[in-house]
Amino acid sequence: MPQFPFAPRVLSFLVFPLLCGVCALRNAQDPASPVPAPPAPSANGAAPPAQDNSPKQDAAKSPNAQQPSENSELVTQDSAATFKVRVNLVLVRVVVRDNQGKVVTNLRKEDFQLFDNRKPQAITYFSIETPESQALRPATTVTANDESAVTPEEAQAAAKKLPQRFVSVMFDDVHMSIQDTGVVRQAATELFGALAPSDRVGIFSASGQFQVRFTADHELLSKSLLSIVPHPTTGGPGFHDCPDISYYQADLIQNKNDTLALNVAAEDAVRCAFNGDESKLPMATIMAQTASARALNLGDQESEYTYRHIEDTIRQLSAMPGQRVMVFVSPGFIPSTLWSEISSLLDRANRSGIVINTIDARGLYTPDLLGDIADPSHDSARTASYKSSYRVAAQSAQDEVLADFAYGTGGTYFHNRNDLDEGLRQAVAAPSLSYLLGFSPQNLKVDGRFHGLKVSLTSKQKYSLQARNGYYAPKTIPNPVEAAKQEIREAIFSQEELHDVPVDLQTQFFKKDATSARLSVLTHFDVKSIHFRKEAGRNADVLTIATAIFDDNGNFVTGGEKTVQMKLLDTTYNRLSRSGLTLKSSYDVKPGTYMVRLVVRDGEGAQMAARNGAVVIPN
Repeated sequence: MPQFPFAPRVLSFLVFPLLCGVCALRNAQDPASPVPAPPAPSANGAAPPAQDNSPKQDAAKSPNAQQPSENSELVTQDSAATFKVRVNLVLVRVVVRDNQGKVVTNLRKEDFQLFDNRKPQAITYFSIETPESQALRPATTVTANDESAVTPEEAQAAAKKLPQRFVSVMFDDVHMSIQDTGVVRQAATELFGALAPSDRVGIFSASGQFQVRFTADHELLSKSLLSIVPHPTTGGPGFHDCPDISYYQADLIQNKNDTLALNVAAEDAVRCAFNGDESKLPMATIMAQTASARALNLGDQESEYTYRHIEDTIRQLSAMPGQRVMVFVSPGFIPSTLWSEISSLLDRANRSGIVINTIDARGLYTPDLLGDIADPSHDSARTASYKSSYRVAAQSAQDEVLADFAYGTGGTYFHNRNDLDEGLRQAVAAPSLSYLLGFSPQNLKVDGRFHGLKVSLTSKQKYSLQARNGYYAPKTIPNPVEAAKQEIREAIFSQEELHDVPVDLQTQFFKKDATSARLSVLTHFDVKSIHFRKEAGRNADVLTIATAIFDDNGNFVTGGEKTVQMKLLDTTYNRLSRSGLTLKSSYDVKPGTYMVRLVVRDGEGAQMAARNGAVVIPN
């Protein structure tokens, strides 16, 4: 289960429903009193104050909450619901460019073809994403005390000040050399000039040695760049084992059973341990196997360490309520056995709308046959050519992970250029337009195997397509309840608006005094669009409603999750089909500017709805 990097109170919101009044909204003794629809707006566009129908009693003391009556038609409670799971989609983000490098913007779903292991797939999900399409809009807000009213113009201006885009800049200080870090520090000083006032930037490191949470404070961000220095987790330059085996060569020996690589290592061991005595070759071979296992273990630790911090950075970025860009500055590294985990990261990034741009910190370089000049090799004449080929192959293999991160999420891979400052300026920007394709694999085996993906166009234009090259099948079948909870968690921290179920979001606030206010979130449903099942002559379904409120730096402030169990008589269903259904959740906040995120999930039809809105509570 994904973990979210928030304080414990935030994590409890994600895992357990809380902050939600648990009460019987309606029972059989009062079948004619459904929750009213939102009041109609007045002529000037502002709606009158809505009535507060939230419960006054403590949820834990409500007998109806713990033991709802069998005759109840509409009951909210914080117990877990039994969900159906929507068909899992494999998402593929595609950026299409013409022969001039410009993004092609006029394509439709019918223009794309998608293949899974060379088998054509039906594209069941299609969306066009631009920075403008995800811009935050102010929520319709009413206020219970007129002196605190906010004009539509003020609300719009406040919405523009809220963070629209979050950028994580991660420096791979585990793999960068001292020369790399010096060049990167200088280039990064130009980074912040490319940012808009509504952008929030976080600085992260692969070693975890330093971190700056998302902020608009450019001075603080600039000072943090001084912390970019190499932090290798292994011995680092100057340390040479006997025999001296690189991570790349150790991977060949241990994971790919390459006998030539083993023989080269054994020959090195004959020279360094036995002074060239060839009669000691059997013992040298054992030493080579032992040294390669040790080198592989150290290299795996370093790659795993880097991977885990990338994973944590993506997790933190996924929890931000806006457009998301990750910039990974690295000389690259060899994932070895981590490719399935890399694929899982790409899945998570695509679900969360994260674009990953990568920058090769080595800049424009030529293959280094002799290795680091500051740490010369000690290869013998008999093995030097082989060891040089391994070094060249390793330097090339380091590129692969950077290319996969970028191309798999619709990002750009900036490499073989020395103008890293320009690369960083380009990298903090999301693509002007991307296409998100989704398909549901048929008869997918739960075996963890790699599936190759290919995206092409039905037309014959010579456009270049940038997309991920594959994914890994799951190794286990997810629990339906946990899978449904994960869907809600991922949706609540997304900015994408979903429209499976027609839902309207409206907010209301009441200022208690100069330092506190009560913010209510009203959710209005179109009951006709909800899938019900017949159960004992009633219309049954379960709705899950999750609300999250974020401050003007994207930090989670408060929120809640509740389930609504519906067992509606036909007469009630017909009435609510005409009027709709409105539910209300209220939270204590301070005056300020907030983003409200609302997610609704229909348990029976496995449909989702999500809405965003900016709210201003003046001082």
